[in-house]
Amino acid sequence: MPGAAYYVDAGNRSYMAAGLEQAIRFDQGRTDSSNSVIRVAADVSQQALRARGELQGLPILLKDNIETTDMPTTAGSLALMDNAPGRDAPLVARLRGAGAVILGKANLSEWANIRSSNSISGWSAVGGQARNPYDPERTPCGSSAGSAVSVAIGLAPAAIGTETDGSITCPASVNGVVGFKPTVGLVSRTHIVPISHSQDTAGPITTTVEDAAIVLSVIAGSDPLDPATAEADARKVDYRAALDADSLRGARIGVMRYAVANYSAETQAAFERSLQAMRDAGAELVEITEGPNQQGLGAMELTVLMTELKADLNTYLASTDPAQVKTRTLADLIAFNEAEPRETVLFGQELFLAAEQTKGLDDPAYLEARASSLRMAGAEGIDRMMRENNVVALTAPTTSRAWTNDPNDEDRAQGSVSRMPAIAGYPHLTVPMGFDRGMPVGISFIGGKWDDAKVLSLGYAFEQRTHARRAPDAVQ
Repeated sequence: MPGAAYYVDAGNRSYMAAGLEQAIRFDQGRTDSSNSVIRVAADVSQQALRARGELQGLPILLKDNIETTDMPTTAGSLALMDNAPGRDAPLVARLRGAGAVILGKANLSEWANIRSSNSISGWSAVGGQARNPYDPERTPCGSSAGSAVSVAIGLAPAAIGTETDGSITCPASVNGVVGFKPTVGLVSRTHIVPISHSQDTAGPITTTVEDAAIVLSVIAGSDPLDPATAEADARKVDYRAALDADSLRGARIGVMRYAVANYSAETQAAFERSLQAMRDAGAELVEITEGPNQQGLGAMELTVLMTELKADLNTYLASTDPAQVKTRTLADLIAFNEAEPRETVLFGQELFLAAEQTKGLDDPAYLEARASSLRMAGAEGIDRMMRENNVVALTAPTTSRAWTNDPNDEDRAQGSVSRMPAIAGYPHLTVPMGFDRGMPVGISFIGGKWDDAKVLSLGYAFEQRTHARRAPDAVQ
């Protein structure tokens, strides 16, 4: 069925936007609020009345690390509470130009989960703890927690998240919605609070693959201020038009069997049902029982992220208004956090401290880590698996059911397939595939560089075959 974006036409866009604004404010006033939205835009109704373009007034929430002209951008940190340089990120300008209504800013894991190795997903000092609507005692995952939660409970038909490694796909999976991490370089990162220029990207979170494709078609494109996007205009297509409900027929899909064993029996059963649905749709499934050599990949990725965090965040902070943002460097942020008990009440800043010790983008250790990790995740990882097995995409469970927020609880994440596509910069789509003890679980479709349209189409065909998503209030 056509997604929400299709139905929002000139006749109802103002009504829809106003209704969702009221719903957000009602949610914010509840004692059991989802805490998924940090701030509502001041001119929602006026935006809707002015809206023109292919999105036809579609209300969209933005993760609060994406800049807009009309609202502060905090990344969840008290240090950026007044960060309002009055500029739209290029992806926001594209959304507005297409007639989207920017409803407000979604909560997130503070600093996109890069401040501490012990951070709590979905928590920020500015927004508090975003709650999983299927069970508020369990994680909403992160860092795009508020984006996923708000879409799951109907506060917006679409939201924009960002991902460095798992920050779109994990929250989308555990909150029972669709999340798409595009090829790095398809969507501009300019005026988005950064972690890593090698791995950062923005992408859509929606309830349907079709809506994700509609939004991606608008936000994709080259940006002269972001060199990584140089090929984007030549590579982008109309992603909605490229969707084919019959695209699984004859498609060879690689099943990453080696990545499944640690999941619960319920998640494995949901995955097996999903595989059978693909077979029934005409797909040829190829079992991949041994994964590529990933020894040391996590350590290499951490070296890259820590080095780029310091360099990229310092560059971003220097671009802000010094009258609004007193913390001009990562070192300043560390000092701010040390002096502000509201920031460290739940966890510290070990990763910030590690990043501050890095030696810059010319450091041979960093350059070796980036080259080696890119090779292992890309050429010797996803590319090799696809080539040697003659498949057009890879599939596996995205991650486990949501685990508890209690750090002392033994219920933990049981796996994830986000690392290789994150490091390689390749497209990664998660689509709801079922439930594990009442909690949503998603299935991943992963492709090679610039395979975004193909990955979305395969996920769309799966979604049309299974219709596995159920809203939180529909789950017994």
